[in-house]
This record gives sequence, C-alpha cells and structure tokens, in this order.
Amino acid sequence: MSSTTPEEGPCMDAWIVACWACSVCHTFMWLNAVNPVNKAALLAWVRETGIGLVQVNGQRKYGGPPPGWIGSLPPPGSEVFIGKLPQDIYEDRLIPLFQSVGKLYEFRLMMTFSGLNRGFAYAKYTNRRSALAAIRALNNFELQKDCHIIVCRSTEKCELSVDGLPCSLGQEELKRVLQEVTTGLLELSLHPSPSSKHECFAVAKYNSHRAAAMAKKALVEDNAHLCGQQLAIDWLKPDMKQKLAKATATRDNGKSSRHALSSPGQQPAPSESAQQLKPPLTTVDILHAFCQRMQLGSPVFLTNIVALSPNGWLRFWYQVVIPGYPVAYSGYIWVIPDKQGFPEQHERAKDAVAQRILKSLAEPRKV
Repeated sequence: MSSTTPEEGPCMDAWIVACWACSVCHTFMWLNAVNPVNKAALLAWVRETGIGLVQVNGQRKYGGPPPGWIGSLPPPGSEVFIGKLPQDIYEDRLIPLFQSVGKLYEFRLMMTFSGLNRGFAYAKYTNRRSALAAIRALNNFELQKDCHIIVCRSTEKCELSVDGLPCSLGQEELKRVLQEVTTGLLELSLHPSPSSKHECFAVAKYNSHRAAAMAKKALVEDNAHLCGQQLAIDWLKPDMKQKLAKATATRDNGKSSRHALSSPGQQPAPSESAQQLKPPLTTVDILHAFCQRMQLGSPVFLTNIVALSPNGWLRFWYQVVIPGYPVAYSGYIWVIPDKQGFPEQHERAKDAVAQRILKSLAEPRKV
C-alpha cells in the first residue's frame, strides 16, 4: 500500500497515513505543516515496532488491553496522570519511558486536530505497584531541556451527574435510556435537583473512567434529545457526593420522604433535604455555564500542589481543558489554605483558576 508523506506532498493542507504492521491498520490524521520532524519519527517508530495506536475522540490509545493480555482489568489506583508535556512529543518517546518502570496496560495521549498533543496523557499499568513506581521515578522528570513533567495518581472518576431531569421520568425508564446511548452503567440513583424545585438529579456510576468519559461525551452530544429537554451533564463533584450521602442517611434514619420519581406524573414537594442540597454558586459553576452556553463543552480541571510557602500559601500547578477551545489553559496559582481539609484546597484553587479563565475569555481577541 502506498501513501503520501509530508515530504512527498508539502502543499497538502492535511494528510492521512495508513501504516500496516502485523496486519493492524493504524491511522493518523493531522495538519501537514505542524511539527513534521517528530511526526515522521513517530511513524518510523510505529513501522519498526509494529505497535498498535488507535486515534479516536481526541485521544490516541495504545493497549487497553495490550497484545497477549490475559486476565481481568487492572485494579483501581493503577493509572497515573502525566502533565506538562511538550506538545510536540509523541508516543515514540513516551511509551518506552513509561514502560521502563512497569508493564503498561494502556497509554492514552490527548490530541489536538493539528496533530500536537494537548499537554497531558494517562498511563495505566497492570498493577498499583507499577503506578507508584512511575510516580516515584518520573514525577519532575526532565523530558527535555528545562521541561519537567508531572506524574501523579489519576483520579479515575467513574460517576456522572445529570441535572434538569423531568420529575415524571422513572428510574427504570432513565436506566433504559442511558443503556441505549452508553455502555458500562453499573448503578443509577435519583435525587431532588439542587438547582430546581421542579426537576430531578441523577448520579450514574460506570465500570471504568473510560466508560464514564465516553458516556459523558455521548450524553453531551445527545443532550437535546435525551428526555426531551436540556440537561446539565458533568462529573459528580465531591461536595455534591457528600451532600447526597448525608441526605440518603437522613431518609434511612426514618424521616419519611417518598422517592422523587416513585409515582410517574406526580411532582414531589420540595423537602428540607432537597433545599439543603442546593450548593452556593461557585466561579467554577459560572465557567461551566458559560462554556455550555457557548457550546464549548464542559471544562476539565487538573490541579496539583507543587509548593508550600513559609507563610502557609499553597502553590498549585493547573491545567484546564475546554473541549471546544483550541488550546488548554495551564500555569501556576497561589491559594491561601483554610481549615476545611485537603480536597477543599483543590476546590479553592479551581475556583481561582476559573476566575482567571473567565477574565481571559471575556477579553476581546487581538486580530
């Protein structure tokens, strides 16, 4: 099979190279003019090793499972997040590096339409021990001159929140709808909506982070058709999860309140627990609403504590990916901690970063 490379066709706006190795077809789609040298090196590495890479939905994946894999999925805690990657680096350098500390089950590099990476990736190992070894050996590793990458444990979120559901929709009916458009659904629960007295809120738990991420993408794309009304779909936030758990415990302790969707066609009266569920509006919520209104998709926040000043301030590295925005936001921000615990510090950092991003998005672009 013949193919046209950038060197052979420099006037092409875009090109597709189909590489056949070990009877597997690997397809790469990218803009010709961006980073041609490293792209050519990646293709040469693929041809030489016969490694299988599949690009789909804004990411390029190896494994999941890898060739010859026998057994069950790796346990939770086996995946690491890789941040601060130079955007012109590809799998020909990253996979051998992360394989040097343990056997990889899966490697996912987030990609842009131009063929650059988005500055972050995920490496899933076959066990937790290898993931910890990767964090110890490769966090702050100098991948190239003056470029130190971040390697930390991945949160592997598996729960989605779906807000704005009609109260006439029953749990089994919603379950059937979700199973039609997503895969890997494990659990589904319904609650009074924290944002409206006349709507309901669902928590959908999936069997893996990948399944949940694919479900989130599918639900956002089918939002206009799901249940016939506009919904707010996002990862389940830790503070909301805690409030839902408290509300469930209160009901289980004998405070009678019928399930919000137990009787189709009847709208439940707003209970005291439902009113307590309503959280204060944060800057992250405002950014999320703005991105939804502009049809940019839901922002994904990544934060990591990198320093502590003598006066108690915490320095965070952050990266925020907005699916419909051409570049990711990343940098550092200082946050003064409070006494509410470690997870709350990350939420404070995200709120400060969201304020910075909103200001940036509101500024007129220079032509």
